[in-house]
Amino acid sequence: MLGYVAARTEKLILSTATTLITTDDPVKIAEDFAMLQHLADGRVDLMLGRRNTGPVHPWFGQDIRQGIPLARENYALLRRLWREDVVDWEGTFRTPLQGFTATPRPLDGVPPFVWHGSIRSPEIAEQAAFYGDGFFHNNIFWPAEHTRRMVQLYRRRYAHHGHGTPEQAIVGLGGQVFMRKNSQDAVREFRPYFDNAPRSTATDPPWSFTQQTPLTVGSPQQVIEQTLAFRETVGDYQRQLFLMDHAGLPLKTVLEQLDILGEEVVPVLREEFAKGRPAEVPDAPTHASLLKVQEEVNAA
Repeated sequence: MLGYVAARTEKLILSTATTLITTDDPVKIAEDFAMLQHLADGRVDLMLGRRNTGPVHPWFGQDIRQGIPLARENYALLRRLWREDVVDWEGTFRTPLQGFTATPRPLDGVPPFVWHGSIRSPEIAEQAAFYGDGFFHNNIFWPAEHTRRMVQLYRRRYAHHGHGTPEQAIVGLGGQVFMRKNSQDAVREFRPYFDNAPRSTATDPPWSFTQQTPLTVGSPQQVIEQTLAFRETVGDYQRQLFLMDHAGLPLKTVLEQLDILGEEVVPVLREEFAKGRPAEVPDAPTHASLLKVQEEVNAA
């Protein structure tokens, strides 16, 4: 699907919402995303996660209790596959590799930028910090204080491992919205879907959920204001993801939501997030910026 989108676009940076580093094979991830890089002229990020629901690991013959060790080992192999032309490797969870070369090689010798997605696992925040990768906190069902603690941990460890200051760490957040021109219409239309969503209950109304989590049900202006307020929780950050097709919304409604988001919300957020942003806070890495860094290192 991302290859299809790449062929029809010129500027969009493409990414998965989550690629499971635990139940997907690192060799397949390495080759699939290197190919996608070539198709998209480098406009590719990779978002890694462990799972969203408990049964996922048994579906693929994995032990859910080994989720963290799987994530660590598989990602360590993925990095080598992208950075070494010939890999000899032996681990705990997959067949050994002898003299193996992943093909195609990453575009320009620069692997895609990686985000490590997590909701509750400090080990994943540490993994992202250790490698100097991005940390994505998918906070759509969690209170702000939990999100603050996780992001602060990642920032501290990013600096500890020598990648820059805590403020220079690369952070992404989740978001969940439903919009109509008038907030009352949004609440009235969304309530039946909210009540039937797996993670909500009839005793947990939308306005309560909105107060405690990044769910915003209301007007575009309300979405803008609540999203901008995320900076008060985690500081300046680089990537905002919105969950749009949640709670069983019909396709027609989802497409309407995307139109509102693109026309009325995103342009304002881009402008407002840029205001007052300290000069030392970097943008999220792109293929061009990573290539420039590599060329400078090689020249030195």
